[in-house]
Amino acid sequence: MRNGSGKFRAGLYGVVAAIGGAALLGACSTLPQKADIVVPPPASPPVPVAVGVVHPDLWPRGQSGVARDPAIEAEIARLLAQMTLEEKVGQTIQADIASVTPNDVRQYHLGAILNGGASGPNGNDRAPAPEWLKAADAFYKASLPATPERPRIPLIWGSDSVHGNSNIIGATLFPHNIGLGAARDPELMRWIGEITAIETRVVGADWTFAPTIAVVRDDRWGRTYEGYSEDPDIVRDYAGAIVEGIQGRPGDPDFLRNGHIIATAKHFLGDGGTDKGHDQGDNLASEEELRDIFSPGYQSAIAAGVQTVMASYSSWHGQKMHGNKALLSDVLVGRLGLDGFVVGDWNAHGQLSGCSNTSCAAAYNAGVDMVMAPDSWRGLYNNTLAQARSGEIPIARLDEAVSRILRVKLRAGVMDEGAPSARPYGGQWDQLGSPEHRAVARQAVRESLVLLKNDGGLLPLKPGLHVLVAGDGADDLGKQCGGWTISWQGTGNVRADFPHGQTIFEGIREQMRAAGGAATLSVDGSFREKPDAAIVVFGEDPYAEFAGDRETLAFEPGDAHDLHLLQSLHARGVPVVAVFLSGRPLYVTREINASDAFVAAWLPGSEGGGVADMLLRKPDGTVAYDFRGRLSYSWPRGPNQTPLNLPRASNPATAVAAYDPLFAFGYGLDYAHPRDLGPLPEAPDSELVAANVDTYLQAGHAVPPWSLSLIGADGAAASAERAPATTKGGALSVVRVDHKTQEDTLVATWSGSGRASLAIAGGAPIDLTRQSNGDMSLRLDLRIDKVPAGRAILAMERGAVDLTAALRAVSGAGWTSVAVRLSCFKAAGADMRAIAKPFALSSTAPLVVSIGSVRLAPGEGPPTCPAAPQS
Repeated sequence: MRNGSGKFRAGLYGVVAAIGGAALLGACSTLPQKADIVVPPPASPPVPVAVGVVHPDLWPRGQSGVARDPAIEAEIARLLAQMTLEEKVGQTIQADIASVTPNDVRQYHLGAILNGGASGPNGNDRAPAPEWLKAADAFYKASLPATPERPRIPLIWGSDSVHGNSNIIGATLFPHNIGLGAARDPELMRWIGEITAIETRVVGADWTFAPTIAVVRDDRWGRTYEGYSEDPDIVRDYAGAIVEGIQGRPGDPDFLRNGHIIATAKHFLGDGGTDKGHDQGDNLASEEELRDIFSPGYQSAIAAGVQTVMASYSSWHGQKMHGNKALLSDVLVGRLGLDGFVVGDWNAHGQLSGCSNTSCAAAYNAGVDMVMAPDSWRGLYNNTLAQARSGEIPIARLDEAVSRILRVKLRAGVMDEGAPSARPYGGQWDQLGSPEHRAVARQAVRESLVLLKNDGGLLPLKPGLHVLVAGDGADDLGKQCGGWTISWQGTGNVRADFPHGQTIFEGIREQMRAAGGAATLSVDGSFREKPDAAIVVFGEDPYAEFAGDRETLAFEPGDAHDLHLLQSLHARGVPVVAVFLSGRPLYVTREINASDAFVAAWLPGSEGGGVADMLLRKPDGTVAYDFRGRLSYSWPRGPNQTPLNLPRASNPATAVAAYDPLFAFGYGLDYAHPRDLGPLPEAPDSELVAANVDTYLQAGHAVPPWSLSLIGADGAAASAERAPATTKGGALSVVRVDHKTQEDTLVATWSGSGRASLAIAGGAPIDLTRQSNGDMSLRLDLRIDKVPAGRAILAMERGAVDLTAALRAVSGAGWTSVAVRLSCFKAAGADMRAIAKPFALSSTAPLVVSIGSVRLAPGEGPPTCPAAPQS
């Protein structure tokens, strides 16, 4: 937003030169051919082959963009000499506001707090903005010394402002990073960083856990959308730019002051390259690949003066990053030149061998300076204090950690700026979602969209048309914003949570009316009068972190609802524009073939009007904006084509020969160079069936490879794949009925004549250990048609809980959901490492329940488990 002089910049639509591999397309709208692909040369020097061994001398030597200030260094020494051991230990611990009070901060001298994805003031993560600022003031005041002779070291508050201040209702929400990577616009990143910092300042926080500068190498990873690209060059160019936007430029008077806050480069190192894309998994790259692919973003961020780096949950060849001294201390600080502090991730220290959430000297000794112990902080404080006294954590190491934290606080001005409400922008509510900020977000949407197909030049649509807008993403701000939006997973949001936002349908309707046309919303695509064209908005539902991990890149492996919608419109002679909302490239070739035009819109955020800008002509019929987005990720031609990345190898010919995406890195069409794509080859249906770890029943049907069966009292199973079906003796029967679409609901009726179970099984055993540890739940979307007259038991393998009370509680509520945490099934005896029967509902008494879906969901259900069944 502001240029170097601090004045708001005009002319937001300048052309920025392509960076990295994007240059292979230039302004041309043709498909890149293998001969066109430029393979970056291998970095030098080569690294000796030694699995899991780090050679720091072979890593580049960098330097922080922030010079040491003798006055600050003297103040650090003065404070350190005054501090007690208890005060020093407290500075190294960060607690979550859901588990800590201002009095706790005062008693334990805590150096930082955070609000996790589900945390908010007074337990309300949807609290209005003034409540956040009020809480920030209370915690700040509690961190000040009770007596003037003690050192004055205020705490800092960290927050996941990852695509705008995305925790706060009413804030500006930008496209997620995957879309921004397609924009190829580092200057835009500076504006986004500045706006995010200002809107974070408004509510009293002074530290963001952003940017994520992961280089994503397997798109099955649930955090793919948090990465700008698979290409380290794009990540490198973006990292420094957005850090400067958030923090300001080192040397400028407002560096870390006024509208700027502390930034965090995360997650060090290699989080985007884990085996099979498993979140918190193991990166098996060579040291040379680790250096040349995953570290350039950190080199750029450090040169821009980033003040904190967050260690990754992930491992490198089996060693967890939170305990990897060679990489955290010898490389990150010793070679790359970080001059700030290293912060841990949410209880990640507890995953180290020999550690727990409440005790981990190994993380401190490896180089983690501030440990994130959201709900485990009290035990960690006591144990860390004891370890410092015993020498298990050397005092020199503790002093080093505290010095680094103090240095950042002194640079950021928290020692003398006063309470958050008295700081620049504190309480300036008109800054949240301001028209100027939203204009930049809308520009970011326009630049991020990638046109994959435009046969017959259907786009941009002419003014004066009657356009049908369909699909479940058309009028759903939560879906278009994705995860890390108000809530951790981005779920549970309603229209009222986005007072300044605009859905894609709202943006289309506004512009169509202004041009003399009309737009009609019909989610299911039905119409009475045939429209001139249809815009169908569909895609992934919101998720975050491991909840988004996938086994394949198939978009709809078990339910082709969106495909059928596209096909039905096309079959009725309606020209179809598909707008695909997703956090990664997915196999959607069938959907592309069923559309005349296809736009990858990623997760565009709160400004749906930016999508409309690109699809519609001006009222005078001229083109309003042309597409400039180019893929920053390679697009797969099949559901199992992963990992799939732009070649980087010492043998370019071999690398290019193996690189065969549907759409190459850098691909993107535009209006200036029209061309038809034509039919694309589709993968066989057999490739769409894969291990499905999170969805078992959808739209009343089992999702392959799972199958639905009825089990009678004698243990005999009967298939329920083709309802109606019944058990021998009639204790349980099922039929399918219509709810939203044809036969999308399974109605199960227990007659009370004997024990019977409705079960989902048949797939290969799946490992749900991470999901259980991550507090995920088994969720049933249902309606109780007849209250259970006796006990109803829900089981996952051998783990069973009594669901009777929960079903009775929602009787009469219409369609609703019931969720039980996976940890409850584990506590009841389920082996979460091998789940072959993820769902079984049984009863001996009369019960009628309509079920739409059975799936895993994050953090739902009461924290206490239902009672175990009584024998």
